[in-house]
Amino acid sequence: MANSVYQINKGINQSIEFKGLKAQYIWYLGGGVVALLIVFAVMYIVGLPTYLCIGIILTAGTFLVMKIYGMSHKYGEHGLMKTLARKQVPNVIKSRSRNVFMGTKAIHS
Repeated sequence: MANSVYQINKGINQSIEFKGLKAQYIWYLGGGVVALLIVFAVMYIVGLPTYLCIGIILTAGTFLVMKIYGMSHKYGEHGLMKTLARKQVPNVIKSRSRNVFMGTKAIHS
C-alpha cells in the first residue's frame, strides 16, 4: 500500500475557468461562435463574396471575444447576475393609501 499513487483533485468547489474565462462566459463565447458560424453560412449561401463574409465574421468575432473577456474580467463569476438583479429592484415605492399597510380591520374594534 505504501507504493500506491493517488491523484489529488485540488479544484473541488472551484468555478470552471478556461483561459481566463470564468463560469457562464465560456458558454456565452461558445454560443457566439456557433451564431457566427450560422451567420457565415447564411451570407455564403445568399451569394456574398467569400472574402467579404470572412472579413465580417472576423470583425464580429474579434468584437465578441473582446466583449466577453471584458465582461468576465469586470463582473467575475456571479457579478453579471447580481448586476442584472440589482437593475430590477425599484428605486422608489409609492403608496397613495395606508390601506396596503393596515391589512385587515383591527381585531379589537
